[in-house]
Amino acid sequence: MMRSHRAGDLRADDVGESVVLCGWVASRRDHGGKVFLDVRDVAGVVQAVVDPQLPGLEVAHRLRHEWVVRVVGDVSARPDGTVNDDLPTGAVEVIAREIEVLSEAEPSPFPLDDRVDVDEVLRLRHRYLDLRRAPMQRNLRLRAAVNRVMREAMTEQDFVEIETPMLVASTPEGARDFVVPSRLRPGEFYALPQSPQLFKQLLMVGGFDRYFQIARCLRDEDLRADRQFEFMQLDVEMSFADQEDVLDAISVAVLAAAEVSRPGAGLASIPRITWHEAMERYGSDKPDVRFDMELVELTDIFGDTDFRAFAGADAVKGLRVAGQADMTRARLDALTERAKALGALGLVWMRVRDGGELESPVAKFVSESEQLALIDALGAVAGDLLLIVAGKRAMVRDVLGTIRLDLGRPPVSEGGLRFVWVVDFPLFEETLGEDGRPAPMHHPFTMPHPDDVERLESDPLSVRAQAYDLVLNGWELGSGSVRIHRPDVQQRVFSLIGFDPTEAQQRFGFLLDAFRFGAPPHAGFAVGIDRFVAILAGEENIREVIAFPKTQSGVDPLTGAPTPIDPTQLRDLGLRLSPPKE
Repeated sequence: MMRSHRAGDLRADDVGESVVLCGWVASRRDHGGKVFLDVRDVAGVVQAVVDPQLPGLEVAHRLRHEWVVRVVGDVSARPDGTVNDDLPTGAVEVIAREIEVLSEAEPSPFPLDDRVDVDEVLRLRHRYLDLRRAPMQRNLRLRAAVNRVMREAMTEQDFVEIETPMLVASTPEGARDFVVPSRLRPGEFYALPQSPQLFKQLLMVGGFDRYFQIARCLRDEDLRADRQFEFMQLDVEMSFADQEDVLDAISVAVLAAAEVSRPGAGLASIPRITWHEAMERYGSDKPDVRFDMELVELTDIFGDTDFRAFAGADAVKGLRVAGQADMTRARLDALTERAKALGALGLVWMRVRDGGELESPVAKFVSESEQLALIDALGAVAGDLLLIVAGKRAMVRDVLGTIRLDLGRPPVSEGGLRFVWVVDFPLFEETLGEDGRPAPMHHPFTMPHPDDVERLESDPLSVRAQAYDLVLNGWELGSGSVRIHRPDVQQRVFSLIGFDPTEAQQRFGFLLDAFRFGAPPHAGFAVGIDRFVAILAGEENIREVIAFPKTQSGVDPLTGAPTPIDPTQLRDLGLRLSPPKE
């Protein structure tokens, strides 16, 4: 028997037990002839007391941090005054009778506790050491629990877990593919899947009714705090289902997972908001509803204004920043520059003083009636700061929505868990592309809203999609939609985005051909597991919940990837590299 107990599991009830522990030496202290070891394993840390004078225990003088040891001894209550209330094992210690060194260790390149900030590249270069730290252990175990609970939730709802291929044909899904050259078919390439989208729709044609998998997806996009090249998602598809069916099924899974991380949080349901309402109230299609500070419509107030900056504007909106009337001029100037960088011509600020008087460089251009209406619309009181932007509606929403987050967004670990469903997205982007054609807001397989189908060709930008996003604390967790299962509707959408029947058949023929043989109405969704777990763990960066992530530049400091490929492999693949561009 290598070990009888885990170090971190020992409690007062174990006093008197003979135990065998295995773990790492987290610390070593030599006090008055006795050596005190903190032995760490996956369950936690316990103190072992060693008398090096006893036969066989002389090795205690040689032990160093991160050596791997096996300790045989007896559990004892700690003497009065030495109990450590900060440790679950703090009431007991192990009096060692034998110590065996299982592995020696060189000095660690950085401390393995969570009290010292360490350069991220150094952590990733030695990720196997970083994973020993308590936060990483906690995060990855939470991730495993989330996966387990969501898998159980889907299984209990009669979903079938099915794996889809990793080597697929390249299809346009809004991001660059990672491509894999074929050795057996020189000059031809596979793509790594951006999602299982087409295959899960084919599974519905195949009669599986309810599918799910925890799928690995890959997209060649620029990396950031909430994005990696490869990511995991809970991928779901349902036959004979509409939007309500999908929202219900996904809500069950994510609320169960949230309960695992925050027991007793009392999350019973997820509210919903339309895309239009989210944009007008929060300036974002992934609204962070943990704090107020909503965008307020002011266009009507300034409909007949003499203030040139607001006159004739497509939209005028404002924010009330409670209690910030004394914000410094330097900070206000910085906010103005921020607004300009986001596309605004400027930012109007006004301080609300005692008595309701507005103080601002532009106050003299705003009539008394407009000032009173402005204060009333924003619910402003003395001590508040008012920020106003005018211009094209889309720009106004974007600028104020961003400033709202800059000023009010709490850290991801604060404010609780605030889910929201965003529904009724536009089918196409708000502006036409350079070729005059609309671009799908999600993907070209999204079913138009039944009330809007007749306007597909005449007014495509007004058509709503049966599409929906799940948002948590201002992070988009995932997207889904009711799919197009009718070939006639699918071809109308393809034609609008510039795919004639020949090109559509060339790109998506295997899906369109399948639909000729009886496709059920179907709908689906995908939850981004990396982002979900990061929020549940209170982490601002998804790299903190991934075992072996890439840096923001796409490099893996641990393995050195990406690396040059051997010339022999290039020859076998029929590839030749061009010299890099200067």
